[in-house]
Amino acid sequence: MTVLTDVTGVLSNDIVSDLWKNLATISHKTLNSKATAEHLLTFIREILPSIERIKYSGVELPQPRQSHLDRLSEILRSGVELSHQALATSRWNVYRNFQLAKKMENLEETVTKYLQGPLQAEILADVSQVRVDMAERFDRIEASNRRMERFFEDMKIGVGVGGSGSGSGWIEEVVRSSEEDEGSFGNFSLSFGLEFGKNKVVEMVVGRKDFCVIGICGIGGSGKTTLAREICRDEQVRCYFKERILFLTVSQSPNVEQLRGKIWGHIMGSGSMNTNYVVPQWMPQYEYAGSQAQILIILDDVWTLSVLEQLVFRIPGVKFIVVSRFHFSVFNATYQVEPLGEDDALSLFCHHAFGQTSIPSTANQNLVKQVVAECGKLPLALKVIGASLRDQNEMFWLSVKTRLSQGLSIGESYELNLIDRMAISINYLPEKIKECFLDLCSFQEDKKVPLEVLINMWVEIHDIHETEAYAIVVELSNKNLLTLVKEARAGGMYSSCFEISITQHDILRDLALNLSNRGSVNQRRRLVMPKRDDDGQLPKEWLRHEDQPFEAQIVSIQTGEMRKSDWCNLEFPKAEVLIINFTSSEYFLPPFINRMPNLRALIVINHSTSYARLHNISVLKSLTKLRSLWLEKVSIPQLSGIVMESLRKLFIVLCMINNSLEGKDSNLADIFPNISELTLDHCEDLTEFPSSICKIQSLKNLSLTNCHNLTRLPNELGSLNSLEILRLYACPDLRTLPPSICQMTRLKYIDISQCVNLTSFPEAISKLVSLEKIDMRECPMIANIPKSALSLHSLQLVICDEEVSSTWKEIGKAKPNLNVQVAEMQYDLDWLDTD
Repeated sequence: MTVLTDVTGVLSNDIVSDLWKNLATISHKTLNSKATAEHLLTFIREILPSIERIKYSGVELPQPRQSHLDRLSEILRSGVELSHQALATSRWNVYRNFQLAKKMENLEETVTKYLQGPLQAEILADVSQVRVDMAERFDRIEASNRRMERFFEDMKIGVGVGGSGSGSGWIEEVVRSSEEDEGSFGNFSLSFGLEFGKNKVVEMVVGRKDFCVIGICGIGGSGKTTLAREICRDEQVRCYFKERILFLTVSQSPNVEQLRGKIWGHIMGSGSMNTNYVVPQWMPQYEYAGSQAQILIILDDVWTLSVLEQLVFRIPGVKFIVVSRFHFSVFNATYQVEPLGEDDALSLFCHHAFGQTSIPSTANQNLVKQVVAECGKLPLALKVIGASLRDQNEMFWLSVKTRLSQGLSIGESYELNLIDRMAISINYLPEKIKECFLDLCSFQEDKKVPLEVLINMWVEIHDIHETEAYAIVVELSNKNLLTLVKEARAGGMYSSCFEISITQHDILRDLALNLSNRGSVNQRRRLVMPKRDDDGQLPKEWLRHEDQPFEAQIVSIQTGEMRKSDWCNLEFPKAEVLIINFTSSEYFLPPFINRMPNLRALIVINHSTSYARLHNISVLKSLTKLRSLWLEKVSIPQLSGIVMESLRKLFIVLCMINNSLEGKDSNLADIFPNISELTLDHCEDLTEFPSSICKIQSLKNLSLTNCHNLTRLPNELGSLNSLEILRLYACPDLRTLPPSICQMTRLKYIDISQCVNLTSFPEAISKLVSLEKIDMRECPMIANIPKSALSLHSLQLVICDEEVSSTWKEIGKAKPNLNVQVAEMQYDLDWLDTD
């Protein structure tokens, strides 16, 4: 028989207290494991007194029960080791911290099982002093587990923007860091070989009236676009052109008519021209109303002279900067971007590898310089390879340097060599992150990808939680493998489909394509059309192999108008994601969707200037596993007869609704019976929200954003008993909220910002017992807040304008946990539009 005091030998090495101290340090150190560490810290604090009582009670225990305590000791020892790993991992390494956070959760779960299982049934049965206490302890443990669940739920509503642990917090942190980096290093970045080039181009643009078309040329990854953006931001240039500056990305497969419409609309001062307007061709003598104004248009990523000639207008006062890898005959002057100098290359590399502009004293000086030399003095290679080496040991550096040195020097075939060199960085990524990086090639070149689209796709095809998907986005951003772009409306990141987007350098997309396209076309995991073919049809390579099924998990198509006869008899039995990009006013959905039994995400995007009419919509009936559907710039057809039981997320963006969502033959509760998230964004003809949606009891997230003609919401809106998030951002004609919304006892977040004619909150707002966040910036008609708001016990954050902030701050005096943020005025940056 072993006495319990012998347990002191097992647990007396301060295992629990060491774990406790380490977790306390972690909770102040890291971004995304902070919240998890705090939860686990609370958990350990709650069970520590019970363990101490067991240790010092002196009660004898039989050997089996002593073994259970030995096992508990082992588990807690592993927790100490885990906490040391977390302490050794830098805050910058978000994905590693995410993995450690998950392990901490598992540790808490394992300890909980031991306490609630064998230890509770055996040891605690004999220790009456502790047993009396344990009911309360288990209640606290269960509360801790509930807090852990809430920790993931908070991701969607952004309570405490930038707060620890949540996916939204990570994204906000990265975007904010990027903005701070740009601000702090604005002049610093110019030292990376850009200052001289910027001054030369500004001199050509401002100082030479006879120069109409100025070229910025250089090899891929040399910093041409960065230079062009710095010129846009230059104070002298902005003053000279009075901020009449338009930045457009052309790319390899441009929509020339759309680009011409944007350019001509900018010149005429009327925005983008409508689809019926005939843009004039070459007009050297054309006079227009604003002929005295100076206008600057930047055309980035131009590939062919034929495209360029259609986009350049010879008009007095209008100047073009053309960014290209090639020199074109229409240029009046050209600046050739050269590789960085040795000092600038080293500084840029060190900035991304070490977070400073010089080699740290602890690093191997020669090894660092050798790696920099292998990057060919190209900014993109220096950024990507530098970021991949951050926080790695010297052996890892040596391995990368050896593999880099085995390649050819970056010379005439620089692009292939550059891709091969950056591929080394990709190969060192964890497998899941590497696959997510490769998925990015599925999207169009030089286009912004809404963050929501990417997250949904990864969740479906990689079987990961949204939180992990956000962590992967942050990891790829930290490694300079993608760029996060935030629109002007800061602070409300989940209020519009386009507020956070992903962009990627075309060299990196080429790298992903290069790695994805290896092997037989029928065996590739990603079947991607890298650009639209000249005839607007499917690639001939696909058609030659149509006699065999394609194994692709992701299929990405870019076409023009497609009729039924244009499609071929292709089979994709394993496809889980289908991305369709097209440019047309009429489009027949591919018949082979019928042969995609495993399709889980469908993205249909029209890039023409008019709404596209979809045909063959009935094919959606066959998609029994479809969980996410994104429709953009289409005219929504009647959906009668279609039932999509598996659909969880529906996004209707920039579409014409045509009353197709409501009618005797269209009851959305029957069509989408299990939907949990519905977004209608920029739907101009939406005037009344369909009441049938109020019957969908599974709906948790409803977004009606930028619907400028929406005048009323149905009185039955409060029937959405499961709703947690309600966004009504930028609906200026909306004047009232139905009182029934106060029945939404699970509602956590409401966004009514830029609802400029909304006059008040419902008086019974206090019934929203779960409400945590209110965003009501730019709501000038709401002058008073109902007194019942004092009873909103769960409310943590209010974002509002200065005029109403004093009322909320008065409420905050009675609610210490309430954070009132006064929204800053947003400025229009359309002049730097990159779409």
